[in-house]
Amino acid sequence: MLGDAFLLLHTDLPREGPGSDECTREALRRLRPLLPPAPRVLDLGCGPGRQTLVLARELETPITAVDSHEPFLKRLETEAAARGLGHLVRTRRADFAALGDAPGSVDLIWSEGAIYVLGWGAGLRRWHPVLREGGLLAASEATWLTDSPPAEAADFWREAYPRMGTIASNSATAREAGFEVLDTFVLPAPAWWDEYYRPLEARMASLRERARGDADLATAIAETEREIDLYTRYGTSYGYVFYLLRAQARGGR
Repeated sequence: MLGDAFLLLHTDLPREGPGSDECTREALRRLRPLLPPAPRVLDLGCGPGRQTLVLARELETPITAVDSHEPFLKRLETEAAARGLGHLVRTRRADFAALGDAPGSVDLIWSEGAIYVLGWGAGLRRWHPVLREGGLLAASEATWLTDSPPAEAADFWREAYPRMGTIASNSATAREAGFEVLDTFVLPAPAWWDEYYRPLEARMASLRERARGDADLATAIAETEREIDLYTRYGTSYGYVFYLLRAQARGGR
């Protein structure tokens, strides 16, 4: 199955999407003055958990990392222990579309490159109830950086993520979902290349011989190569944007 081929292609990558430790720290730096001394934190769609480790080290408080893919959680547990952070990283295998946390019980929701699974607006609406009044949400999301993207890029993303919005439209959706938009920033190009695309290219090279006898894997590699080529040519028209949000009072919706 093609889904299995993509999982194989992404095995042991440092990240499952664009990002960097520096971007995680920058987002946290902008939000930190608004956090209580020992915040309750959920990292939703944590993947292998690079950002989870940064949050644990910077905040020195337990981080609950949620993902539905058990191998990611096991990798995170191993890495946290190796870095002396095992006591600060709690993993939970769960569907982040159906959180069981009590309403108003969370101070900070973090999610890098994962909310697209639900869709920007749907994800925000689902996650808002577990945040306390004034609770914070930091999420990176694929976003158009222009109102008139090149046709080839538009065609690709219309198929890959048809609900992708602009900073303005995503900010409006966030407000409609009960959030104040505190800040946004675009992830720089190295956040795509250094820890995502270049490791992905190396992984594709290691699997190319195997793909000769595996049609699904060959398709996964071809589609990934197309995505990388597209970003090389049109990366100024779209990117990942960090949205830093604050939950408004329930009656303020």
